Amino acid sequence: MIEPDQSLDALVHQVIGVAIDVHRALGPGFQEGLYEEAMAYELSLRGIAFDRQVELPIHYKDRVVGRHRLDLLVEDQLVLELKAVDHLADIHTAQILSYLRATQRPLGLLINFNASLLKRGIKRVVLSPPLGDLGALAAHPST
Repeated sequence: MIEPDQSLDALVHQVIGVAIDVHRALGPGFQEGLYEEAMAYELSLRGIAFDRQVELPIHYKDRVVGRHRLDLLVEDQLVLELKAVDHLADIHTAQILSYLRATQRPLGLLINFNASLLKRGIKRVVLSPPLGDLGALAAHPST
């Protein structure tokens, strides 16, 4: 696995700080869209560039078979997938890994705002380059 560079790692820490501030102010219990709106506002206040609801064409072989939207793309580098669920499940990790592959971005954060302590609701997900014939994808809890 190849870790992202220091500038991307610094961005991750900034974004985690934003998420913690949003969670401290709002707490758990709201719908995902409310947290997305608050994250967008706080990112704007801090001068961090982002795009919301980025439309992704989904390819199968040489054909676009559909489109999907990811929640936030920060500084055109970091994919954020926001949740407001009881517990993060394997399907949520699979979802952000699919977004990383589709956007060809190396790193994403899966953030569950329904966690009582936000640190427990953040998962750092790294898309590793293929190793031989096998693709290696790794998900790591935030530290």
